[in-house]
Amino acid sequence: MTTAAIYTQAEMMRALDESVGAARVPAAAMADLAEVIRAFLAVEARSGARVRLGGGLFDVVITSSVVEARCVVTVIDEVQSGCGPVIEDPENGWLYWLVPPGSCARWAWHRHAVCLGAPHTITLPSPSRRAAPGPYWLRPPAGDRLVPMAPLWDALAQFRPEPTPHAALAARLGINT
Repeated sequence: MTTAAIYTQAEMMRALDESVGAARVPAAAMADLAEVIRAFLAVEARSGARVRLGGGLFDVVITSSVVEARCVVTVIDEVQSGCGPVIEDPENGWLYWLVPPGSCARWAWHRHAVCLGAPHTITLPSPSRRAAPGPYWLRPPAGDRLVPMAPLWDALAQFRPEPTPHAALAARLGINT
């Protein structure tokens, strides 16, 4: 286990405090705040944690996990000197790229990827999970580094991983296409 994957409760609380921004705007409801704290503590306890996308944490870009997507990981490794966090979900054949919060609002439609933010949620695997079965960290979190949106968009356009996630996500989210 690397030290980058181990977070103390103090570090979790500091990250939570910093995620609200300079104005320190309180949570809209205490239930929201409690949900975020429970998620951070679950990650610290090495169990999966369901977290809400957006806010001060991150959005997620979803792609297939085929060989072409692995080429994108390699490109982002080069861009960032080590790719930001990516979760592989072998059961669904998807990669979940954790991108900066607010990316969903700026993400142009992409033929090979979907970007989701609030009000959606994602279950993060335990920091120690590095292999199947189940979702695992293909590239574990390293500090506050996230996958940069523009290089990811460009690399996905170049390598075109298929099948695309659009129809499957629409069906899961109950969206008529």
